[in-house]
Amino acid sequence: MDCNQLVDWKNKVLTSDELLAKIEPGMSIFLGTGVAEPRTLVKNLMNSDHSNLRDLELIQLVSLGEAISFNSKFNAHKYRLKTFFSGWVASDAITAGYVDLIPSRLSRLPWLVKSGAIRVDAAFIQITPPDSAGYASLGVSIDVAKHAMERATIVVGEINDQVPRTMGNTFVHVNDFHYLVYATEPPIYFPRWPYDDVIDKVAANVASLISDGSCLSFYSGALFEALGRHLARKRHLGIHSYFFTDPVMELIKCGAVTNRRKGYFQDKSLTAYAQGTPELMRWLHENPLVEFQGIDVVSDHLRISLNDRVMAILPARKVDITGNIALHAGKGNVTSSPGQAQEFFSGAEHSKGGRTIFALPSRNLKGQSNIILSVEDMPNQFTNRESLDLVVTEFGIASLIGRTVRERAQALIDIAHPDDRQELIRQAKKANILYSDQIYLSESGHMYPHKIACTHSFKGDLTVQFRAIKPSDEEEMRRLFYRFSDAAVYSRYFSSIKTMPHTKMQEYVNVDYKRHMSIVGITEVEGIDRIIAEGRYVRHLDRPYADTAFIVDENYQGRGIASFLLDLLIKVARENGIEGFTADVLADNKSMLKVFEKTKFPVRASLEFGVYNLTIPFTDAPDASHISSGM
Repeated sequence: MDCNQLVDWKNKVLTSDELLAKIEPGMSIFLGTGVAEPRTLVKNLMNSDHSNLRDLELIQLVSLGEAISFNSKFNAHKYRLKTFFSGWVASDAITAGYVDLIPSRLSRLPWLVKSGAIRVDAAFIQITPPDSAGYASLGVSIDVAKHAMERATIVVGEINDQVPRTMGNTFVHVNDFHYLVYATEPPIYFPRWPYDDVIDKVAANVASLISDGSCLSFYSGALFEALGRHLARKRHLGIHSYFFTDPVMELIKCGAVTNRRKGYFQDKSLTAYAQGTPELMRWLHENPLVEFQGIDVVSDHLRISLNDRVMAILPARKVDITGNIALHAGKGNVTSSPGQAQEFFSGAEHSKGGRTIFALPSRNLKGQSNIILSVEDMPNQFTNRESLDLVVTEFGIASLIGRTVRERAQALIDIAHPDDRQELIRQAKKANILYSDQIYLSESGHMYPHKIACTHSFKGDLTVQFRAIKPSDEEEMRRLFYRFSDAAVYSRYFSSIKTMPHTKMQEYVNVDYKRHMSIVGITEVEGIDRIIAEGRYVRHLDRPYADTAFIVDENYQGRGIASFLLDLLIKVARENGIEGFTADVLADNKSMLKVFEKTKFPVRASLEFGVYNLTIPFTDAPDASHISSGM
């Protein structure tokens, strides 16, 4: 390379007006995407009266700025926009017919450009000032910029000294540009997203699903702003994400994100875009912890799946009770269209231990339910219900893998707003999705004790989540019942019950959480949540005591689960004003008797007809528990 070329690059610098004079009518112009939008060139293009600027085709993955206008002054004879993303600025314009939407997976975009299927005559690219060797950085948006530069006959670099010089596949040489323009407009910045208590609860429920070592995708928005705070105490998280944002920066700063357990770009947070505050942009400058790569690399589901425990977290607008999703649309949406969602959805599906999570508040800002009978008339649908995994609202988590349409409906209704559940039950019955005799206790929705939820580790590296029972647990409780031996059934129910039909089991799982309380223990078995234990109490009508009983899957007995359940039930009972437990235990059920022996409260017992009648007053307990009456 001739060193004089490095000195002379400033000879390529033109004013915006001079540059636009070189554009010919009918050209297809690629514009840098997102925060990398060359705002000075675009602004001058919109405002210019040059006669040559007619019938132009602007190509941009997504427009985040206001420079490209679709208001009442929009000049359809001057330009049309082609985009691959229906969110943010373009959504209303697509509906109005001003913008052409090209449905495509992001990972296919480089091929579309390289092959010429998407014609590119000129490329306007935002870059950092070149260094002494003539190399500039593409900054915080890589997408398909290099592919567009290779196809274009006019390549223009807009030099912006406020753009961070980022690491990865971001570097381009001044010799790759025909012309250069100095930016007079600042980059696009985004303030931190505000969020309310409802979104915070949704984020907390999402965070409860994320274990140490998980690999995450992040987007902008209130959900992810809140989620960052709830992930701060996690360890060794990884980032493989379209977007890098302020919350991700903070997770790296606090040590929650280390990327040490990633299988692809280990020790690096991998991304294609960054958007956020000026603080984020300064932090990204020459930061070796963040790797920027093209959209074909970041969005390829096979590359995504090289990471274990990929958690694809996707905000949803609506979900219907059979599992179809309507994604967000319109201004403010920079999260995901169906094509983009499918990339990470597929990556998580093929990742070892991967999960997919759709998250949304139970109601929209108008107070209307976001869980509905059908989304078939809504735009931006993600219809891959066959593979749908988890749906989260502020009222809980619905696990849908392997569930029938009826089971899905009940699970989703269980996480709807309590005031909407009865109507959803009615609609589902009318549509023959739920049983016609399905029980619903209207008061139970508001009484559901969310604070009971907790996680505990037991012997044998077993992790169990505990929460109050829900109506949607009917099928899992039936499966638990049929896994028991005849002897175990007799020990629990004091009779030889052979069947547990819907009519009987739905009565069992529909509790009022006042007189009846039931807590289930759930563990993940080959990627599926299974109920392996249940403990419950029923308050006596004539005194402030409650009768209690337990069942634990025989494959998980002897690990302390029943003892933990008893302690948890006692805690809940005392908070609800119950002064003691009673229990009936067969004399030969030694394992259950030992569970009661271990409680810190005194246990009184009387033996009658081969059954111990236990009474456990919640008095101030001695240091060591004891059972009286010679048990």
